Amino acid sequence: MEDIGPPPEDPAADADSLDLCDQCGRAVARTELLGALVPDSSALHSTEPELDGKRVVLACSAEHLTTLIADYRHRPFVPEEQWAAKVCRTLAECDEPLPLSVVARLSGLSERQAMEGVEWHNARAREWRRRYGGRGGD
Repeated sequence: MEDIGPPPEDPAADADSLDLCDQCGRAVARTELLGALVPDSSALHSTEPELDGKRVVLACSAEHLTTLIADYRHRPFVPEEQWAAKVCRTLAECDEPLPLSVVARLSGLSERQAMEGVEWHNARAREWRRRYGGRGGD
């Protein structure tokens, strides 16, 4: 899924604007950055759901870009994490409780995927509460 090359031109960006290298954190002129599209189950696109699960990484050099790509290549892609994010995005856009079947349809998932996403999310929440405490000093 790698698409190595410069990030797309942003007509609103000033030619002197800076962005950070995702590997070392160095500020680099946007026109000098290298970019790649890598798989990431935690990535959720704000406006285009078909881009969910894909993250753009930026680097100051080919060496740093290669390292970033390798890091993401070895990182597990967890479908349930992606489904949980899609369910959360759908619920955030709704003012009322919805049946799971409706949430699944609105998020582009099957009911099984939506349920597994909810279960994945809830398991992470239980683990967080176990580690750091819950409401009322649990």
